[in-house]
Amino acid sequence: MAGKAVAKSASQGQAIWMLGGLYELLLSGDETDGKTTVVQFTIPVGAAPPLHTHNCDETVYVIDGTLRYHIDGEIFEGGPGSIFHIPAGVEENFEPTSLLKIIGVYHGGSMDKFFAEAGELAKSRQVPPAPSSPPDLERVAEIGARHGLVLIPAA
Repeated sequence: MAGKAVAKSASQGQAIWMLGGLYELLLSGDETDGKTTVVQFTIPVGAAPPLHTHNCDETVYVIDGTLRYHIDGEIFEGGPGSIFHIPAGVEENFEPTSLLKIIGVYHGGSMDKFFAEAGELAKSRQVPPAPSSPPDLERVAEIGARHGLVLIPAA
């Protein structure tokens, strides 16, 4: 049996503020029978996610801005049009080197549920005000563990 088709505008998905960035849910796991989640991220310099792994493959496409991507111990520079594919279980994170807009595609898993639980509903579809304190990474790790994301402790 074929799945249900989904068509919606960019502003119809949930918007979340997390780790200093704006995460806009374009396509949820619920809408794709758990097969795919698609998120548009707008992340300022200094709002990098910590080193982590996922229980699903991830593909990241850079729309605008630049980043330094750390994947499995290697460093890659990227800009508009760059694409990265990270298999499940591979350690990775990125650092925005300018205001960054990317699309993240998660092939399976429940990353949208992780972002919704670990972040907060955005008050607007803009990058949030800079955080006044460091993120509670212990809380993020606990929530991540329920949704297939593992934070890697800093060396």
